[in-house]
Amino acid sequence: MLQPRRIKHRKLHRGRRRGKATGGSQLNFGEFGLKAQEDGWISARQIEAARVVMTRHLRRGGDVWVRLFPDKSITKKAAETRMGGGKANVDHWVAVVKPGRVMFEIAGVSAEDAVEAMRLASHKLPISTRTISREEIAT
Repeated sequence: MLQPRRIKHRKLHRGRRRGKATGGSQLNFGEFGLKAQEDGWISARQIEAARVVMTRHLRRGGDVWVRLFPDKSITKKAAETRMGGGKANVDHWVAVVKPGRVMFEIAGVSAEDAVEAMRLASHKLPISTRTISREEIAT
């Protein structure tokens, strides 16, 4: 699973997810993309599950780009633990996603295959998404 090799601070604040995505909102590599419609945290496991289902559907044909990286640490205390005692240890890693962010891109396959792969991947994600294409953007 994806996680940073080195980080400056182990435990981060929760932060806010206001506004629209500015960076990563355009197709840069592929012909088709999966774009976020709402904000949320996408865990490293969810990113990997979406990537696996796309590559399996495409039967390892074409190219898949993952445009997310989980660089935010999420801490979690054990169940039935008393309050206090400081912040808990890092449990998992998430990527912060804002509306308009292109999360995955695909190239080198037919439009039907790409749309179906994106549909299958969207079922693995906790936020609503839509599929975009270069032709759709050009018109």
